[in-house]
Amino acid sequence: MSSAPRPPESGLFPQGRPRAAFCWAAYDRSSVTTRPLIRDPQAIPVVGNDAHLPAVEAARLQADAIRRRFAAPPAWQLEFAGDGARFSDRPPAAASVLVPLVMRRNGLHVMLTQRTAHLRDHAGQVSFPGGRVEARDSDAIATALRETEEEIGIARAHVDIVGQLPTYSTVTNFVVTPVVALVRPGFTLALDAFEVEEAFEVPLPFLMNPAHHQRHRFEAAGATRQFLSMPWDGRDARGAPKRYFIWGATAAMLRNLYRLLAA
Repeated sequence: MSSAPRPPESGLFPQGRPRAAFCWAAYDRSSVTTRPLIRDPQAIPVVGNDAHLPAVEAARLQADAIRRRFAAPPAWQLEFAGDGARFSDRPPAAASVLVPLVMRRNGLHVMLTQRTAHLRDHAGQVSFPGGRVEARDSDAIATALRETEEEIGIARAHVDIVGQLPTYSTVTNFVVTPVVALVRPGFTLALDAFEVEEAFEVPLPFLMNPAHHQRHRFEAAGATRQFLSMPWDGRDARGAPKRYFIWGATAAMLRNLYRLLAA
């Protein structure tokens, strides 16, 4: 794919989780940075949205169209190459996440997960299934498939890999490959109860409409933080209304997908 990254605007960083993996969440180490920690991203002021940008046309959001786009991508502009400055001096570590596009009768839906509330770090945040590459993984695709099956129980037989987005570098020096896949219905979710509170789906057209992409910015201690969010008003597993706050690196990767599909 052709890309020309510009300075990233995301404020979301990865943090380790049990089972030698990680999820995407706000991160801060006071001993190595003076950047302010975002404790409650929903409380950060919204300074605007990107309604001036066009939504991806419905025809481009069909499964076959997405397959064709990844098979023969046009020249396009990568918007978010990563989080920016790093907090860690350790060598880069490879990781990958799955961007699952579930093929429902009413169109494609993106499956995301929400972390459990009891976790010590960044409880309740939204993420893609994914994690660190392990020695047994043959490549980034194998990592994404393994992590997805471990976290939410979707077997590989239901997953059709269509391509990859450019890697996304985090401040803790993970180099993450987003692996995009079409997921056939018929699977039964089996959540890792320690890590995953729930898995939920968001219609792809909602996420590929920049009118729903909010920009947040604040200043503290002489530093500026800014990030994207894509709040989704859905329903939880019991059918009750619930707002899912998709932000930071997860939102940045979705924005990169928008740039590819809109090009």
